[in-house]
This record gives sequence, C-alpha cells and structure tokens, in this order.
Amino acid sequence: MFLLCRGIKETIAIMSTSTTHTERELDLSNAGRGVWLVKVPKYIANKWEKAPGNIEVGKLKITKNPGQKAEVSLKLSEAVLALKESGEEEIPKQHRLDVTTVTRQMLGVFSHVAPSASSDSIVPETEKLFMEGRIVQKLECRPYADNCYMKLKLESIKRASVPQRQVQQLDRVVQNFKPVSDHKHNIEYAEKKKAEGKKMRDDKDAVLDMLFAAFEKHQYYNIRDLVKITRQPIVYLKEILNEVCNYNLKNPHRNMWELKPEYRHYKEEEKPTESTSKKGNESEDD
Repeated sequence: MFLLCRGIKETIAIMSTSTTHTERELDLSNAGRGVWLVKVPKYIANKWEKAPGNIEVGKLKITKNPGQKAEVSLKLSEAVLALKESGEEEIPKQHRLDVTTVTRQMLGVFSHVAPSASSDSIVPETEKLFMEGRIVQKLECRPYADNCYMKLKLESIKRASVPQRQVQQLDRVVQNFKPVSDHKHNIEYAEKKKAEGKKMRDDKDAVLDMLFAAFEKHQYYNIRDLVKITRQPIVYLKEILNEVCNYNLKNPHRNMWELKPEYRHYKEEEKPTESTSKKGNESEDD
C-alpha cells in the first residue's frame, strides 16, 4: 500500500474525466497499486515541508479488530517535533485518521520528473509521465483533543482575532509618500488641456474687433461659442463682454449675449417715402 502524504509538489491527483487531452508517454507499470490520499492539518504540512528528505517524519499504525473497522493512527517522529522555531507552539504528536473508501470516483496519482533547480524552463509537453497508483481510500488526519491541541488552538484563535490594522501614536512626523489615484475624467481633461496649450490673453482691441465682427453675423451668442471664436480665457472674455454687451436673463434669448444699443450697427432696409417720390416728380416737371 502506498501512502500519499508527502511530495505534494512532485505528485498530483487528478480525475479520470479530465477535459484536457495532451499526447504524452505514460508509464502504467504501477497502475494496479492502491494509494491512500491523506489530508493533514496545516501545522503538520508545514513541519513536513521543513523536514529534510533523509529523516523519519512519522509512523503509521493500523489496528484491525475482528468484526470492526480498522483503526489507523499517526505518530509524529521526535525529529519532526524538534523542527521548532523560537516562540512557536508545540504541536500534538498523536493523531487519528478517519478512513473513507473511494467507490464512485476513479482517482489516480501521476508524477513526472521535475526540472533541476538551476533550470528556468517549463516542463516539456512531451515529457514522460508515470502513474503511481489508483486512490482507493481517503483519510483525514485529526488530532486528539488533549491539552497540547487545545493550547495550540487557543493561540491560533488569538492570532486570528488580532486586527490587521491598528491605531499607533506617532512621536514624530513620518514622511510617507504614496501615489494618489485620480479619476479618469480628470486625467482626460488634463491631457486635453495640455494638448491644446494654455490660452494667452490677446490685446483688448483685437478681442473687441473679433466680437464686433461676430455680432455683425448674428445678434445673439452664448458664451461657449464666443470662447471658440475668440480663443480667450473665459474670465478675461467675460470682463470685455460686460463692457460692450448685455446678458439676457429672460426668454426667448435667455443666457445669450448681445451688443449694447450704443454699439449696434445693424443696417435696416430703407423704404422710399411719399415725400421723396413727390420731390422727385416736381424736379422732373421743372
């Protein structure tokens, strides 16, 4: 019986109903071997991850009683328990394993030769794969509720309850520069302003000439059109408009500018009067 509880990086359990199909050479010499898939607590996995490959990490004990289900237990080795950093809590040594038989699934364990540590290349697609066996049982490793486990659990709850962000009183000014996020429309507006360039103030007489020429074509304008025509800053343009124009607040030309009466030079069609026609007739008689 093969126990799958170490070498997680080197072996992968996959279902036979995988949808990806890649042509590779597969070694099926161990296809008939039964494999146990064991789920262990995180603190055991961390210990086994630190352990070198030449030491014993634990012993598995299987007790079979007549007419009863087999009892499986795990005892960690002293070498693994000694792999403890300063301030780290002790972990339980004895564990029981709950066994579940795999009946309605077809699970297998496959492996491949991992590339060397110095090589940064990805495993080639044509590399040979090995089937290490078929998963026949699933086991879940559970600790006994002793004082060691209760103390470990209490410390875990305390660490989880500590807020990640805490208020800290500072004795001095801390220079902390961070990037400031800006809204998208502000960025687009700044880029547009940069592309157009800063509008320079022209001479007042030149601006008046442009305004009078514009009002010769139309009597009413809104401020946006006048800014496009004169290409002047809006504040500067309004100062000049207040001198020579009136701003309409009532309909039908609400929010529009027009020239003051003293600046208007609109030409009206002249109609010949009767007196003018009579004088012309008299001059003809003479």
